[in-house]
Amino acid sequence: METQKVQKKHCDMKTDLNLLLECLKYQMDCPVSQKEALITIYSICQQNSEASEYFREIGGLMFINDLAKSSVHCIVKEAALFTLGVIIESNVYCQQTLCTSALFEDLILFLINKDSGVNLKRMSVYVILVLISNNKSGQTYVRDTGCIGLLLQLFRTTLSASKMNLSDENANQCYQLWSSVCSTLCACVNNPQNEDNQNICCSVFPYAKEWLESCTEPEIVRPICSFVGLTVANNSYVQKYFVSVGGLDTLAKVLIKLMHDSCMSHSSTKLAVVVTKTLDACIANDSAMGVVLTKYHTVSELLKLLSNDTLDTGEKISIILTIGHCTEVSEENQCELLQNNGLPLMIQVLTESQDEELIKAATFVLQNCKQMTEQLSLKINGNSLNMNNAEELDTQVRKRSLQDYWKKAKEILHRINLIEKEHDEESMQGRVFVDRSSEDNIEASKYHEANPADPKTYIERTHKAVHCPQLTSKSDDQVLPPSVNSSPLKNEIMNTMNPVNASTRQSEQSNIPCSVNELQIDSVFQSHSINKKTTCVQNQSVLQVKEHLFKQPAEIVKNTKQTCKSDQHLFYSDITREEKNTSATSASHKMADLRCIGCTAGGLSFNSKTFTKMLQSCPYQCDRHKVILEAEERYKKELRKSAVCNNNRYAIYEKRTDKC
Repeated sequence: METQKVQKKHCDMKTDLNLLLECLKYQMDCPVSQKEALITIYSICQQNSEASEYFREIGGLMFINDLAKSSVHCIVKEAALFTLGVIIESNVYCQQTLCTSALFEDLILFLINKDSGVNLKRMSVYVILVLISNNKSGQTYVRDTGCIGLLLQLFRTTLSASKMNLSDENANQCYQLWSSVCSTLCACVNNPQNEDNQNICCSVFPYAKEWLESCTEPEIVRPICSFVGLTVANNSYVQKYFVSVGGLDTLAKVLIKLMHDSCMSHSSTKLAVVVTKTLDACIANDSAMGVVLTKYHTVSELLKLLSNDTLDTGEKISIILTIGHCTEVSEENQCELLQNNGLPLMIQVLTESQDEELIKAATFVLQNCKQMTEQLSLKINGNSLNMNNAEELDTQVRKRSLQDYWKKAKEILHRINLIEKEHDEESMQGRVFVDRSSEDNIEASKYHEANPADPKTYIERTHKAVHCPQLTSKSDDQVLPPSVNSSPLKNEIMNTMNPVNASTRQSEQSNIPCSVNELQIDSVFQSHSINKKTTCVQNQSVLQVKEHLFKQPAEIVKNTKQTCKSDQHLFYSDITREEKNTSATSASHKMADLRCIGCTAGGLSFNSKTFTKMLQSCPYQCDRHKVILEAEERYKKELRKSAVCNNNRYAIYEKRTDKC
C-alpha cells in the first residue's frame, strides 16, 4: 500500500514538472505566468534530488538557463536564476552539467550590466555560489574567467558604512547583496581549500579591517570573520599578510569590545566566539604571531569568555584551542594564563568534561605551559619577559609572600607570648623556692651530686625553653625575627624578608649561640657545688625575685651523661677550693679577676633575657661574661640595622602598591 502511494506521488511529481515546463514554453509573452511557473518548479525541486534530476532529463534545466539569458523581463531573469540555483544546489549532476565557463561569463555580464538591479545581481551571485560550492572545477572557473575579481570589487563597493541602515529597503537590498558576495568568496577559497584563490582574495583585507574598526554589528562582523577565517586557513603567506596590515590587532580590539558588551548582551558573547575562531585561524600555522596579542591581554579575555555558562561544547573547544595557539611559543601569553588562573580552569575541564575533543584541547594548553610552569616555580621573573610584565608579576608574588610571612610572624609572636606567660607563672613558683631554708638547698645539691644529669628534668626544661627575645618594630607594630636563635622557622622568615643578607645572618646566628652554650655549660657545673653555701643562696634569692627562670640547653644532658661521678666530684671540689681562695683574697685582687654574678648564680634557671639583664646589673663582669655581653650587643646592633632596612623596604613597597 505504501509503495503504491510513493509511486503515485512520484508519478504526480513528474506530471507536474512536464506541465510546468510546457507552461514556460508557451507563456513567453506573459512574464507573470512564467514567474509563477518558475516559483512552482523550484518549490518542487528544492531539496529533492530526484525531482531535480528528472527535470534535467526532460530538458527543463537547459531551457531555464536559456530563458535567463534571453528574457527581456527582469522578473523572469531573477526567477529563472533563482530556480537554477535551487536545482543546482539539490543535485550534483545538475551542478556538473551547468558548471561551464560559458555560464560564468553570462553571470559576469549580469553583474557588470548597469541596467541590472541589485536583486538580479544577488541572484547571479547566488548561482555562482552553488556552482563553486564543494566543486574544485567551479573554483577554477571562477578564477580563470575573472569572476572572482568582480566579486572582490563588489565586496569593496557594494556597501557603505556611512549609509548602512538596514531598516531602509534599498540599504537592506545592498546589504543582502554584500552578504551573498561574502558567502561566495568563502566558497571560492574553501571546501576544498584553494590556495590560489586565497592569495587573490587577501587583497581586500585592508577593507575588511576598516569595516571591523568602524562597525561591530553582528550583520557585519559575522560575514567578515567567516571570510577572513577561511581565507587565512592553512596559508602562512596570507596569515602573515593579514597581520602585516593590522588585521590581528583589529580582531583583538573587537574581541575586547565584545567582551565588554557581553555582560549586557547574550548575542555579544556568541559573536565573541566567532571572532575567537577567526583569531585562531590567523595564528594556527604560525603561533609566533600570537605575540601580537599580548599587548591586548587576549588570553585573559579568552579565559573570561570560557567561564561563560551559556557556551556549548563546540564553542569551548574553539576558545581553548585559541588559548593553546596563543601560549604555544609566547612566554608572555603563558605568563598571562598563569596570572589569570588559567591552569586550574584547564584542569577543571580535564576532570569534569566527558567530551574527548574538549579534553584534548585542554591537554594541549597544559602541555604548552608545562615548561613555563617549571621555570616560574624556580624563578618567576624570567629573562624573556618584558620589564613591565615582569615587574607586575614580581610585585604580585612579593605581595602574597610578604602577607604570608607577616602572618607567620604574628603567629610566632603569639606563641612566644604564651610561652613567656607560662614562664611568668614558673617564676612565681621559683620565688617561693628561693625562700626555702638553706637546708633544703643543701639537700637539693646533694641530690644533684648523686644524680648529676636527670634526663627527664633536663628534657622537660629544654622543650619549654625560649632561646631568644622577639624584636618589635615601632614604625608599623610588626613583629620582626628573633635576635639570638637558630630555629629553622624563624630563620626562614628572616631569609625571606631580606634575602640579600640571609647567609650573613644565618652564619652569625649559628656561631654566637654556640659559644654561649659552651660557656653556660661551665657555669652550670659550677652551680652545683656553689649551692652548698648559704651566702650564695642569699645572693640568688635577691636576683631571682627580679628575673625569670633560665632553661638549660639540651647539650648539657648529653655532656653530663658522658661524665663519670668521680670526675665530677673532683671537678666540684677543685672549684670549691678555688672559690674559697678567691673569697679569702678578694680584697687584694683587681676588679677584673673577681667572679661576677654570672659565675656565682646557680641552682635556678634563667632565660636569655633575664641572664643578660642579670649580667648587665652587675657592677663588674669577669672576662668570660664580658666577652659574651659584647658579642651579644654586636649581634643585636646588626639585627636592628637589618630590621630597619626591612621596614624601609616594606614601607616603600606599600607606597608603590597604593599608587598602583
